[in-house]
Amino acid sequence: MAYRLAVSISSTAPVRVFAMLATLTLLVAATIAPAAAEPRIVYIAGDIAKGTADSGEELTARLIESRQGLVITAGDNVYENGTLTEFRTLYDPTWGRFKNRTRPTPGNHEYYTPGARGYFDYFGWRAGKGTRGYYSLKVGNWRIYALNSEVCETKVGCGPGSPQYRWLKRKLAKHNAFCSMAVFHTPLYSSGRHGNEPRVRPLVQLLYRSGAELIVNGHEHDYERLAPARPWGKIDRRKGVQQIIAGTGGAPLRPEGAKKAAHSRVFSDDAWGVLRLGLRKKSYTWEFLPVEGKTFTDKGERRCHGKP
Repeated sequence: MAYRLAVSISSTAPVRVFAMLATLTLLVAATIAPAAAEPRIVYIAGDIAKGTADSGEELTARLIESRQGLVITAGDNVYENGTLTEFRTLYDPTWGRFKNRTRPTPGNHEYYTPGARGYFDYFGWRAGKGTRGYYSLKVGNWRIYALNSEVCETKVGCGPGSPQYRWLKRKLAKHNAFCSMAVFHTPLYSSGRHGNEPRVRPLVQLLYRSGAELIVNGHEHDYERLAPARPWGKIDRRKGVQQIIAGTGGAPLRPEGAKKAAHSRVFSDDAWGVLRLGLRKKSYTWEFLPVEGKTFTDKGERRCHGKP
């Protein structure tokens, strides 16, 4: 962009003219300088639509409906059996109001219907290719991997020879993103009723080795944030993967289980709500947004670290 400045210069006032030119230069530079890139906003929660007097999916839906941003579900989208009828009668009137900007992941309740047919029929292409239940998204310069943790609990598993493991390993190498994260239903570590699930560890190991920043889960009906750690639970604040459980989409909340995760940092069973992520070029912010009438929150910021 070019600017032509017409200035009448007097031989008796050179200092004043140069000062004026300097001021104009600064003003022009301030006018045309690009604004700082806004973060890409993502809202995540799991364990959502139950349709009972003690569930809160309508309240969490209102939180998201009034805000712009991508929505990712963390499994158990509808109860009890994940049928297409349940999706149409319980999920669609609430979280279905922003289905056009939602990308889902499946949970164990989806598979109470054989092959999770209700889930795949309802979400269609938004649930990824075919009926495998995993896919990746590019959001700004971030790469998000939506995975299917329920496969890990079958004979197919999630070990090195499994289709999902091979797919994830290939995609991580291909994308080589400096900032990446994953969303899937069942957490590796948890202080909730279900506790730890080691069968998802092979996927977490791949994510850790590739330098992933964050994993968001559901399954437990609570909010929990764990310290950045290696796949075997050792805290690693520089290169570890941070894990957040946001099973607060509307299903009745539950208290802590019998054993607290060693690297748990924040736990709450007080409020339904959604996790808000702000994805920037080399960092991210997180904030738990509670439903109206609740005050619990948890927020922070972390820089991307790349491969360990």
